[in-house]
Amino acid sequence: MVYLTRRYRFAAAHRLHSDALSEEENQSVYGKCNNPYGHGHNYVLEVTVAGPVDPATGMVMELGFLDGTVEREVLERFDHKHLNLDVDAFRNLVPTAENLCIEIYKLLRTNLEVSNGARSARLERIRLEETNSNFFEYEGQ
Repeated sequence: MVYLTRRYRFAAAHRLHSDALSEEENQSVYGKCNNPYGHGHNYVLEVTVAGPVDPATGMVMELGFLDGTVEREVLERFDHKHLNLDVDAFRNLVPTAENLCIEIYKLLRTNLEVSNGARSARLERIRLEETNSNFFEYEGQ
């Protein structure tokens, strides 16, 4: 088994606010991230796929295939967007980095599995760096 990790970057804004919480609770939980106007991050996304090396190509997965899938499913959807306002998945879901990580995993897993066909590589993990101080990883489940 060989693991391939590719790094991508995108910028997005969001407001951390839950309708299930009072204004005071939102302020207490999210602090300055509850700013009504939102705030932005320069995210670093790492996508890891795993599988055997294809004897014909010498690769776990063709980089162009992986890059194209990430571009179409993640970067076009999230880059330079306000997650709360521009992304349907976050209209009723707080766009925390945790939830963003899970959403990216779901988008990529579905599209890599469907498009990968007979190839045996699979999505292993998503790692999302929101700031220099925190990052999140999701492996499904």
